Amino acid sequence: MGLYVRKDEQRSKLQEQIAADLRAKASARAKADIEGPQYDGEKDASIVQNTHTSSSLLGVWLALGVGAIAAVIFLVISTT
Repeated sequence: MGLYVRKDEQRSKLQEQIAADLRAKASARAKADIEGPQYDGEKDASIVQNTHTSSSLLGVWLALGVGAIAAVIFLVISTT
């Protein structure tokens, strides 16, 4: 199946219609991106419910992790 286009036409009517639809969708999407998402404070407040702050032992865990990595690096360097 072929689509016949006259030699003086660059695009067929179907191509023009598809291009117009795509331009309309792109402009609608661009407008939505500029405006950004709309947040509702009452609905979005539920996001932070049932959350907690980090433990007071976080510093200790980080220090142990850094110490363990340093020990592994030291052992690798000392054995070579």
